Amino acid sequence: MTTEPDFPTDIIERGRLLFARPFLFVKGCVRIADLPPMDRIEIAFAGRSNVGKSSLINALCGTSGLARTSNTPGRTQELNIFESQSEPLRIVDMPGYGFAKAPEPKVRAWTQLIHQYLTGRATLRRVYVLVDSRHGPKDNDISVMNELDRAAVSYQIVLTKIDKPLAKDLEKVIAATRAAIAKRPAAHPDIILTSSEKGSGLKHLRSEIAMLLAANNV
Repeated sequence: MTTEPDFPTDIIERGRLLFARPFLFVKGCVRIADLPPMDRIEIAFAGRSNVGKSSLINALCGTSGLARTSNTPGRTQELNIFESQSEPLRIVDMPGYGFAKAPEPKVRAWTQLIHQYLTGRATLRRVYVLVDSRHGPKDNDISVMNELDRAAVSYQIVLTKIDKPLAKDLEKVIAATRAAIAKRPAAHPDIILTSSEKGSGLKHLRSEIAMLLAANNV
C-alpha cells in the first residue's frame, strides 16, 4: 500500500489546528459575479457527482453538516463557499460533473461556471480532483485534468472510498491513476488516499493544505 509523505511536525500540527477550528458556510454562487472578493487563499474540490465530495469536506472539517450530502447525484449546483474563522483560507465546493440525467441547459451552465472559476481566480492555489477508488479516473476526470493543465492551475488527485475495494484492486487503481497524471504539467505527484467513513488520509490532506498556506507565507 502507498504510504503518506513525511511532513514536518510543525506542518502536521498546523494542519490539525487549521481544521480543529470552525469553517462556516458563506454562500452558494451561481455566477462568477457572486463570488467573494479575492482576499484569501482558496482551494477547490472537484469530482464526479457520486464521488463523495461533500462527505470528504465534512470529514476534513470535522463538521457533519457543513457540506450537504445527498443520495441524489448532482445535488451541488453552485460554487459553495466555506471559510475558516481563524485563517485566511476559503474552500470552494464545485458542482459535480458527469451526471448525465441533469437537464442539458443546467449542465452547460455548470460547465461554464466551473470553467470561468478555474481560469479566472487568481487566489486559487490548488484544486483537489476527487476520483472514486473503486473505478479510477474516468473520461470526465481526464477532461478536468486537461483543462487544469491548460489553465496552469495546480491540482492533486484524491482517491475516495479506499475502504471499499479489495487491496489488490486498490493498488491497480493507484497504478492507473499514477499513469494518468504522469508528465502532466499541473499535477501534483502525490496521490492522497482517503476514506470519509474511516478517517483515512485526512491528516495527509490537512498537511498538504497547511503546506500551501506556508508556501504563501500565510
